[in-house]
Amino acid sequence: MPHDTALIATIAAGFGLAMVLGLLAARLKLPPLVGYLLAGVAVGPATPGFVADIGLAGQLAEIGVMLLMFGVGLHFSFGELMAVRRVAVPGALLQIAVATALGAGLGWAWGWSLGGALVFGLCLSVASTVVLLRALEARGLLHSGGGQIAVGWLVVEDLVMVLVLVLLPVMAGGGATATGDSLGWTVALTLAKVGAFIALMLVLGRRLLPRWLWWVAATGSQELFRLSVVAIALGVAFGAAALFDVSFALGAFFAGMVMRESEFSQRAADESLPLRDAFAVLFFVSVGMLFDPAVLWQQPLQLLLTVAVVLLGKTVAAVALVLALRLPLGTAMTVGAGLAQIGEFSFILAGLGVALGLLPLEGQSLVLAAAMVSIAANSALFPALERLQQRLVRRWPAARRWALREDPLEAVPDSVPAAVLERPLVLLGHGRVGAAVAARLRAEGRPLVVAEQRREVVDELRQAGVAAVCGDARLAEVLVQAHVARAAMLLVALPQEAELPALLALARQLQPGLPALVCAATPEGAHWLRQALSTEPGVTVLDAPQALAEAVARALPQAHPAPGGAMPAGAH
Repeated sequence: MPHDTALIATIAAGFGLAMVLGLLAARLKLPPLVGYLLAGVAVGPATPGFVADIGLAGQLAEIGVMLLMFGVGLHFSFGELMAVRRVAVPGALLQIAVATALGAGLGWAWGWSLGGALVFGLCLSVASTVVLLRALEARGLLHSGGGQIAVGWLVVEDLVMVLVLVLLPVMAGGGATATGDSLGWTVALTLAKVGAFIALMLVLGRRLLPRWLWWVAATGSQELFRLSVVAIALGVAFGAAALFDVSFALGAFFAGMVMRESEFSQRAADESLPLRDAFAVLFFVSVGMLFDPAVLWQQPLQLLLTVAVVLLGKTVAAVALVLALRLPLGTAMTVGAGLAQIGEFSFILAGLGVALGLLPLEGQSLVLAAAMVSIAANSALFPALERLQQRLVRRWPAARRWALREDPLEAVPDSVPAAVLERPLVLLGHGRVGAAVAARLRAEGRPLVVAEQRREVVDELRQAGVAAVCGDARLAEVLVQAHVARAAMLLVALPQEAELPALLALARQLQPGLPALVCAATPEGAHWLRQALSTEPGVTVLDAPQALAEAVARALPQAHPAPGGAMPAGAH
């Protein structure tokens, strides 16, 4: 194939096969990303037929990582990053230590050198950016307390891996270059570069990038706005890597985080979404291209043990660490499941280890195989851990106490007047229906607490003076934070109709006999819910969105205004 057509052929083959195999996986009730991975295997060098350019595919995948992290940064403020530092920093460092020790133990038992065993352990300790974010977004957990901790955890892991990638060649050199002043100077220089980049973005970037976006938006050109968003994301990421030795992903994340200061941040996120999704697919294709299926039958035991470290060792370590830091069981499960896989940094580190003569080729093959297996299995780990959590809560008193812990990231702010929380109306969901209901209830001066998954919506509600908590209302800990145990009535405006009976049962465990009004999204859904909830006294199902606020008014004719309507305007 002529070299000048390699890029087109790689993109066409990658997207085409990913589309077909992704659709086939979805029809088989598997995550589409399994199809994307198999598409990469099909066009990779380990299988006969057409072979795509691995180098080009890897670079295209790196663009996807950058755009994805940029999008996360647009919804993740510096304050939110600082809010999770007490969990993310010690948690990430300890999990890296545990996973590295487990992986190094395997390498040492297989007769590898100490350096090779340590590199192997480090490869198994760092999670994939793309996989974590796609998993959290797919389950609506990105802006939950657990999702924020997982993202902060990932940022810490990336910073540690940046340091490892700089130090590894120095330490592999041996002798004087790996000891004393030389090593100390390398560490200090690396930390200084990272610190300088972060300071530059927080001081200068927070002023210039939002202002630039405002200037571009003022031209009225949608094309120019979209171009500016992509150019800033990729430009800052490249500059961070070229000038400060910071990873592309970390540079793009901070670019998005400082641009969150702009009033056009949501528009920037929407404009970059199609490109993020397209290049994220190429990331999974590139992972599949690196996979050699022969490792499945040539080294089955070694692969099984490696995957066990990633899926079990890292999960158990993360869950235990989050619980030890006194956060709820649901938060611990979210963090544990999200980080139970490996990806792009693992490939980079494994390649460097082989180039330096530390890691044997066998180790690199195991890392790549474990990455593919763990990525494919990761989406199934979330529901598996949810089911495990439900069993533990039912059968183990300690797990029940852990599930009911308060999460400071999701709790109602301390500034909420006590009168609001005495007998509030608890509204689950603040979409189109929930927003209309909340506006009417606030106008009537009724004490109200809102539970909503989208962090940006919760921030807006708090700024408007509404008591709000962030998280998935289907989880026990979120219902606890929303003060369901004290609620005068539960108002449900969520679209997940099939899961509402279980949600109501969970709420009534916190307050038996709690009256509830449920607004169905469709007439068919209302009919199904009436049948499913026919044995639940005190539960009314409505099939008209506008009827929810009217039903509240009929059920509670006398308003009980809280000070200031809900909470002081602007309180957080």
